[in-house]
Amino acid sequence: MMHARMYGFPYLSANSFLGAPHDDASRRYAVAGVPFDGAVTNRPGARFAPEAIRRASQMLCDGVHPLFDVSPTNFLTDLGDLMLPNTGIEAARQELQRLAFAALGRHYVCWLGGDHSVTLSLLRAQRERHGRPLALVHFDAHCDTWTDHFGEASGHGTWTYEAIQEGLVIPAATMQIGIRSSGLREAREYVNSVGGRVFTARELRGLESPEQLTTMLDEIRRRIAAAGNPPTYLTLDIDCLDPAFAPGTGTPEPGGLNTSQVLSVLEALYDLPWAGMDCVEVSPPYDHAELTSHAAAVFVWTHLCGLLAARRE
Repeated sequence: MMHARMYGFPYLSANSFLGAPHDDASRRYAVAGVPFDGAVTNRPGARFAPEAIRRASQMLCDGVHPLFDVSPTNFLTDLGDLMLPNTGIEAARQELQRLAFAALGRHYVCWLGGDHSVTLSLLRAQRERHGRPLALVHFDAHCDTWTDHFGEASGHGTWTYEAIQEGLVIPAATMQIGIRSSGLREAREYVNSVGGRVFTARELRGLESPEQLTTMLDEIRRRIAAAGNPPTYLTLDIDCLDPAFAPGTGTPEPGGLNTSQVLSVLEALYDLPWAGMDCVEVSPPYDHAELTSHAAAVFVWTHLCGLLAARRE
């Protein structure tokens, strides 16, 4: 076992999400920080995100959601930040998978990243835990389906391709929302080409309310149902948002979603067979007025409240 002091980096967070108690095994839901940004291609800083998102969550006061009329505060624990190597992606991924699998045996976990490379380890742990591939709902500006990472084998832009190739997710139940970055057609269309669905940011322009988003929401539900309602994983790259709403991210892409659009989707799909969530690519050094970390905190809180509403806890 790796000694914790080996990775006692100064950026690790001592705060907790919504003021939740630390490491309470009796609580079903948990958040945990994944402070790794060793695979970014542009601006680093996502290792600082878990602390910033936790701090922003304190603005949620008693945490009662105005739509669902529930609060996760009495059901939630904070597992702290995982102790990981901070630059070696393969070593970090192996340790993350091991720690994530152990946590999934005790809790439903929302992970606070970190760059998007961490999602591959989290999906590996989920696949190991459930013994079957998962459905995937993926918010992002980028398709993350490149077959290499600027000449390297893997990075934060390859994990979706790797997850499909490894059989971690069901191709027909893999859905991407907000994609808009430049890229080769083969990468941009990869999820469509294997039977999944890419909802581009251009398709969603001007559609904000659940009623306006019905076509997309219905298709997501149909695809998950057609796959047999498998465990469904939510990965939310904060750069799915337009930089006006989330300037604090490593690879900002103009023309993105707004905060209300993302909340409409999270609130409408609250009762899917969720197995876990991550929120990644928040980079506090590039944030303005903490806009990005506050959006991330609200997204995670909304997801947790939806879980409680769906399960009537």
